[in-house]
Amino acid sequence: MVKFNPEKLFVQYRHGINTMQPVIPRRYTLTHSDDTGDLFLTIGNEFAWDKVNTKMRDEALGEWMSNGECLYFYVYLYIDQGEYSQNASAKRNEVFRRELPLALTAIRYGDKLLFNKCPNLDNATIIVNFKSTYPQFARQENWGTFSSFSNI
Repeated sequence: MVKFNPEKLFVQYRHGINTMQPVIPRRYTLTHSDDTGDLFLTIGNEFAWDKVNTKMRDEALGEWMSNGECLYFYVYLYIDQGEYSQNASAKRNEVFRRELPLALTAIRYGDKLLFNKCPNLDNATIIVNFKSTYPQFARQENWGTFSSFSNI
């Protein structure tokens, strides 16, 4: 995993979302440039599908959800979308798992004003959904809380 560099993160707010509100709906689209290593975080009430490279599908999507009592942060990672062989999906799965801590750190840092306003968000459970047509890669996992990804 590459170490997180805040100078390489560019944040954009959209559709009535600002640095302080609302928490729900609040969706995150994190993309990157392979050439520069820059990270692009778009925060809005919808995912920023216009920022997604539909050929590569290497973005991380996240959103706040509530069960009425607790907030959760759901992440969606598209391992293959049916376009990759099992070997290619295995490699992509490995890359996503290696880079996910960087992505979560970028999301936490990029929306730090909201986290500072609502410190309970640091204790919200992060549920990661690995989307794949191959059962061995299609999983839902608990990745802890944002408090693990808040120290730079």
